[in-house]
Amino acid sequence: MTPVGSQRDVYRPPLQKPAKPKVDKRPRPAEAEEFVDDAVLRAVHFDGKVLTGAVEVVEMENSLLSNTRFVGASLRQSVLSDTDFDTVDFANFRALDVALLKCRVGTSRLTGSHWQSSHFTDVTVESGRADLAQFRGSKFRRVIFQDVHLQQADFQGAELAHVTFEGCNLTGAQFANCKMTKVEFTNCTLLDVGGTAGLKGATVRGPGATELALSLARDAGILIEM
Repeated sequence: MTPVGSQRDVYRPPLQKPAKPKVDKRPRPAEAEEFVDDAVLRAVHFDGKVLTGAVEVVEMENSLLSNTRFVGASLRQSVLSDTDFDTVDFANFRALDVALLKCRVGTSRLTGSHWQSSHFTDVTVESGRADLAQFRGSKFRRVIFQDVHLQQADFQGAELAHVTFEGCNLTGAQFANCKMTKVEFTNCTLLDVGGTAGLKGATVRGPGATELALSLARDAGILIEM
């Protein structure tokens, strides 16, 4: 007999997975000087470039960035779609109202980057670092973080729907005032997580569930003595 209140037989629709980017198979080589205000970049390849400056209103699609660094760079009110970022250094990069649509970010560094009020739709982030990254007030839909270092990342006030964190280190991450729909944490490290009330609606699997319980107890004012 199934106990009253059991979730065993409740149907749970699967998470929607992100669509893959459609990168041009033969993008033309691009120069750093093309990364300027109001640029429209289609089917280009920034390879080994250093991109700098405060840039606004860029449209980039069907493109590839590899072994490229953003140095002292910022971006506002721009759309990057169907683009593959492979081994890209976004450390301390600042983005405001930027949309990533159908993008892959692989083996890249986002340490200390700021993504304020930005939109991530159909995005996969793989095998990189995003510790101390700030995503405050941003919106995530159909996003996967896989094997990413997210220690002390700040998701405060973010909206997440159909988002998966898999094998990520989220020690000290902040989730205060988040809104979550169909969010899963699988085999993640969830020590000393802040704003645990913002995780309402999420599913946690693996050892991170026990780690998260300690943070939940702390936020509830419960003292646990071992």
